[in-house]
Amino acid sequence: MRSHLLNDSTAEHYRRSVTAGIERVAAKLAATDRPFTGIPVGELSPVVDAIDLDRPLGDASAALDELDRVYLRDAVYFHHPRYLGHLNCPVVIPAVLGEAVLSAVNSSLDTWDQSAGGTLIERRLIDWTAARIGLGPAADGIFTSGGTQSNLQALLLAREEAKSRPGQFDRLQIFTSECSHFSVQKSAKLLGLGPDSVVSVPVDRKKRMQTVALAHALEQCAAEGAVPMAVVATAGTTDFGSIDPLPDVAALCRQFSTWMHVDAAYGCGLLASGERRHLLDGIEHADSVTVDYHKSFFQPVSSSAVLVRDRATLRHATYHAEYLNPQRMATERIPNQVDKSLQTTRRFDALKLWMTLRVMGADGIGELFDEVCGLAAEGWQLLTADPRFDVVVEPQLSTLVFRCVPDAATSPVEIDRANLYARKALFASGEAVVAGTKVGGRQYLKFTLLNPETTAQDIAAVLDLIAGHAEQYLGDSLDRAS
Repeated sequence: MRSHLLNDSTAEHYRRSVTAGIERVAAKLAATDRPFTGIPVGELSPVVDAIDLDRPLGDASAALDELDRVYLRDAVYFHHPRYLGHLNCPVVIPAVLGEAVLSAVNSSLDTWDQSAGGTLIERRLIDWTAARIGLGPAADGIFTSGGTQSNLQALLLAREEAKSRPGQFDRLQIFTSECSHFSVQKSAKLLGLGPDSVVSVPVDRKKRMQTVALAHALEQCAAEGAVPMAVVATAGTTDFGSIDPLPDVAALCRQFSTWMHVDAAYGCGLLASGERRHLLDGIEHADSVTVDYHKSFFQPVSSSAVLVRDRATLRHATYHAEYLNPQRMATERIPNQVDKSLQTTRRFDALKLWMTLRVMGADGIGELFDEVCGLAAEGWQLLTADPRFDVVVEPQLSTLVFRCVPDAATSPVEIDRANLYARKALFASGEAVVAGTKVGGRQYLKFTLLNPETTAQDIAAVLDLIAGHAEQYLGDSLDRAS
């Protein structure tokens, strides 16, 4: 069994095995003509369940053959131009190269004596991102597993900072738009706050937080003697890609001495944009910021970070263990990243972004993100000109929310059912993948455009498919009723 351990004596075995895996994936990517095969869960589940994990195959080639049947053949491929579903991006090759390196070396980024250069690379990338945001010379941060963890850590810091404020500590309140990510509510629960601690602020017609409503909510909080723990502004909502008015939110946070967190998990690609960086104006006033490089920086999952304006606030996540990061190391200025992180063992995910910047540069990333934002503008024009569809809001980033409104539909309920059916039928066909959501209690569809290879022609073709499935559903319904 030692022959399977990666070390100096098995380096050639490692090279052959990994090369064989890469060749399989490359061949699959080259041959993929649709984002999904359409296989139903009831057909794939028995195949996976039939695998006897207590009887190893003993051979990497045989294991790859099996993997093709249980995974590669039916995977959902985000690189395909007609994958228009969730916030999943195609990944850039330099980042995949970084992934291969970090997996093999297997550094853990919790302490200096486990990572050395990895620690310094991660710290350099945090400084680079903080500078792009404009947080100032005292900024710092840490890589995380994703936006949910980044938001949780930011709100943990906000909670601890709020303890020093006058008021009823058992009545902390978080203010966020009704379109913000569900991780705000999840974080509040994990932090032990009450079910009413998250105040949902209404949005305007462009799905951005109404600052007049936010001001009123903050005034009411103060009048009731509660503590305004944080305001969470969103720079790229999951459903609409909308960006809250960050300068106005920042002004209110200053007025009420409230922590300002910006969830820029989606919109962080604007930090590299040559055309749209101004959409993030005001983010530099934040006390903390979430960025997801694995969304709009085209990085493999996972690659995220939380940034803070004042590195001293990260002390709220610091604990010292004699076997790992004893207090003396801090006085000796030994850079242990675990001092800042909610995680202990942690992957060297920063290497993927490092390789991307060293090969492509920030401008290259920004160009890709600008392309998909431009594509969304084209998609908006197609939808507004097409009487078969109702589109909700003009995109700020790269998301389009719409629904098909067939002529044969006679009620809103029928329209809802037709759109639900169209999404399911499209997924089952494997020809395209789109997402869904609700707006005003009604069913809508969603294009999340993060692939620069997607074209306006792809969008038009998928719209035709959606309309066709919706009309088929209504036709079948009439047949059944007659």
